Amino acid sequence: MTARLESLKVHPQIKGFRHVVIDEPDDGFLLRDDFQRGIAALGRLDFTYDLLIFPRHMSAAVQLVKKFPYLRFVVDHLGLPDIRAGQLAPWRAGLKALAACPNVFCKLSGLAYRGDWQRWRPADFVPYLDISLELFGAARLMVGSNWPVCTVAGDYDSIVGIVLDWVQALSPEEQSQILGDTCTYFYRLQPHAH
Repeated sequence: MTARLESLKVHPQIKGFRHVVIDEPDDGFLLRDDFQRGIAALGRLDFTYDLLIFPRHMSAAVQLVKKFPYLRFVVDHLGLPDIRAGQLAPWRAGLKALAACPNVFCKLSGLAYRGDWQRWRPADFVPYLDISLELFGAARLMVGSNWPVCTVAGDYDSIVGIVLDWVQALSPEEQSQILGDTCTYFYRLQPHAH
């Protein structure tokens, strides 16, 4: 496995990896020894890892990221909260535990996918975006699209517009971080601007 990852390191456009943990029947998948051996190999080669998880996986995710503090992790789609049902509390508690780990960042993406595909409004997502900002700060948040999956709930411009419109209320520095600087830092494209 390490040899294969090393062969990929020569391609500068490959920055990290993701496994679709939400499709695994075992909620403790992130804690499996074989999975963690792979995570360790990623860290040794300075690759990143995307956490594609539901709120029910967050406890295991916290254990994982604490075990590998030298590896950069990003929570995809804010941890896929159940926006359609308006659930905040269990998701917020799990996200808060992940945000307490300095090696964890968060992507602002996939929101409409977790909302009502036919009737969502941008205001549906504001509480989730506000909580993510409160917990991570702009320096550990980055915009994302979840393309092409996002198109089940609307056109690309409308979906990405959820975050683009929300950041307009933030300071120019926070906007710059969320819309590019955090991503540039996370993927080691250049130093982080604070």
